[in-house]
Formats: sequence, C-alpha cells, structure tokens
Amino acid sequence: MLDVTRHPCFNVAAKGSCGRVHLPVAPKCNILCNFCNRKYDCVNESRPGVTSTVLTPAQAIAYLQQVLAAEPRISVAGIAGPGDPFANPQQTLETLRQVRQEFPELLLCLASNGLGLPPYLDELAELGVSHVSITVNAVDPDIGQKIYAWVRDGKVIYRGAAAAGHLLSRQLAAIDGLKARDIIVKVNTIVIPGVNDEHIPAIAAAMADRGVDLLNCMPLYPTAGTPFADIMEPSPAQMAAIQAEAAQFLPQMRHCTRCRADAVGLLDEDRTDDLRSCLVGCASQAPAAADKPYVAVASREGILVNQHLGEATHFQIWGPNGGGFQVVEVRPAPPPGGGNQRWQTLAATLHDCRAVLVSDLGATPQEVLERHGIMPVAMEGFIEQGLEIIYRGGDLQALKKRRRGLGGCCGAGTLGPGGGCM
Repeated sequence: MLDVTRHPCFNVAAKGSCGRVHLPVAPKCNILCNFCNRKYDCVNESRPGVTSTVLTPAQAIAYLQQVLAAEPRISVAGIAGPGDPFANPQQTLETLRQVRQEFPELLLCLASNGLGLPPYLDELAELGVSHVSITVNAVDPDIGQKIYAWVRDGKVIYRGAAAAGHLLSRQLAAIDGLKARDIIVKVNTIVIPGVNDEHIPAIAAAMADRGVDLLNCMPLYPTAGTPFADIMEPSPAQMAAIQAEAAQFLPQMRHCTRCRADAVGLLDEDRTDDLRSCLVGCASQAPAAADKPYVAVASREGILVNQHLGEATHFQIWGPNGGGFQVVEVRPAPPPGGGNQRWQTLAATLHDCRAVLVSDLGATPQEVLERHGIMPVAMEGFIEQGLEIIYRGGDLQALKKRRRGLGGCCGAGTLGPGGGCM
C-alpha cells in the first residue's frame, strides 16, 4: 500500500525529503478566469499554468525516467495543466496509466477546476490516484460570476451567474465523489481582494461540510493583460488573518510555493530550471517504437508535406531504405464523415506508423492518434526533412508549425483555470 504521507503539498513534514514532478500533458482549458492570461511558454515566470512546453503521454514517461534518475527523492507525479486535466481527459488518463504501470511506487496527484472531473471518478480510483486538488474560488454564484468570464461544458458556453453556478455544482459533485472513493482532497482558493476575500470563511465552512481534508488559501498574483491585473496582491498580514479565520473550519496549507505546471524537485529545492533541458528534449523526441517501423505522410505530389489530415484521401507509408527512405505503400484514408469513428479507423489504418506528417490537423484526431501511439506532426517542408528527424533524432519542434492558441491557461492568481497547485 502506498504511503500517502509522502506528498509534500499535503504534509508539511515531508516537504524537506519528498519531491514532486508535474507532467505538463494537458494544454487545453474549459473555463476562463479573470486572472488568467492564457500564455504558457514563460520560462522566467514561476506560477501555476506556466510551462516551457507540453508533452505527450509517451514523452512524459521518458521525461519522468530522466527526472527520477536525477532526483530520486521524487515521490509524487502529478498533472496540473497548463490547462485543466479534464479538458484533456485522454492525455491525462493515458499518462496516469503509464506512470502507474512504469512507476508503481509513485503517488499520483491531480489539480483541477473540477468541471470535467465527475465522469472519471471510477477511473481515478482504479488507477490509485491518492490526492486531488480542486480550485474553488466561491460558493456563491453572485461572487463567482465576478471571477469567471465563461465556463465551457462540452459545446455549451455559460456566462455570468449561470457559469459560476454550473461550475460550483460540478465542483461539489467532484469533491463528493472523490471523498466517497477515499481520495484525499485539498481545495485551493485564490484570495482576490474586493472580490472574494470576505467570502473565504464561507468557502471553508462549505468545504468542511463536504469532508475536504485541507484548504490552501492562495494570494492573487496580478498578471498583465487580465481583468484583475490592477488588483493588488494580498499582503502577508492579510493572508495570515484570512487563514486564521478559515482554520476554524479546515486545516490550512501554509507552505505553498505556487508551482509551475512543469515544476520538479523538493518544494524548498526546486529543480525546474536545472531539468528544463530534459523537459524540452523529451518534447522534441518522436516515440521510438520497434513495432511501429513506418511514418505516414499526407502529400499531394510525394515531395512536400502539404495536406491537412482531414483533406487527405490517401497516405504514403514511408520507411528506411539503407541510408535513405522509400515509399513502402499507399493506404487510403477513411472517407469524410462519421465523427470520432473516422479517426479511430485512421488509427487502425496507421497502426504500424510511429508518426504521421501533415500540414495541420484538428484537436480531436490529434488526441485519438496520440492515444494509439501515433505522433501527429504538423509541419511545412520536404518529406525527407521530417523523416530524418523522426528516425534519426533532432529538434522535432523545429519542424512543427506555429499554431495560435496552443497555450493552456496561466492562473494569474497562483492557479490556472486547470487548478494549478498540487
């Protein structure tokens, strides 16, 4: 049985001997907070929602292997964004499965806003996730509507008090479900002066009634370009007074370091800068797979990568040939239509391909292909240029097209909308 006392965020006594690593595999978010700037590539910033890059599940495992070799005191592997883990459920769950399989001794942890969590409660329990943090900034929708610009549930977007009320109902359902499965729950609350600072005792009381184990009151971190950019960060004295009031209802976490979505190391000996090259290096690697010897290519004439995944009527299947590469065969693409099943069929069609080179693709097929161990690479240029890096190594990021809106959410207040701190 796992020793749950080894989580440094939930047990202050462990922070000097047990470390954590955040695996940034969840770039998308499903809410927009008024303290969020939606920027994630900020190497000089240290706050939740910020990461130097995003990993696929396979890349996360490769990175974790390097992290544990460099810092054996790591006891917790967590997912805290840079968006929300359950706006990216496939990547999140696949990463957790692989970590549990490869590193069974590690504690598994998640930080979420709670909106998309309830459908996955049983899977989290089966995977042995022991600690979850839920960000709850209000238990009154009239206050919550001042904090959230919108909440997106599936294809429906909520605004105003309806958004805050819908989010709160999901958060409460998530907390109830987690506690029913004996999962340790911490609530993170961002203290926003003039907005919810006088509301914190009500949050603490409501969370205590739900059986929450720990409350982390976190000062707003004002960030330029957000609606709350001009609100002053609460002073240490203000925070101490708020924590004293909240402590009447719940134990307080007072040692939070407002970790990045790619944080690694002990809380008091952070090694995020030291290990950034490992993180970026793993993000640049194509998966090595002996059982996937080929690479699929979407090309009109067989020289350039110049077709969108959804427009391709066929894929050239390339493989090594001596010192170069050759087309092994041509396979038809599934016909348009059919929704998600089309991409499942495509994954089956390309089952022996480690990557597929396209000019661009949508988020849904990307998730499906990655889940089947096929790396989609949106690139411009010559086919052989891409094949050289896929097969022989190099900077895969140099191939990838710059795509707007890739970043997840940076929580300007210490948390991205995804929940941020573990």
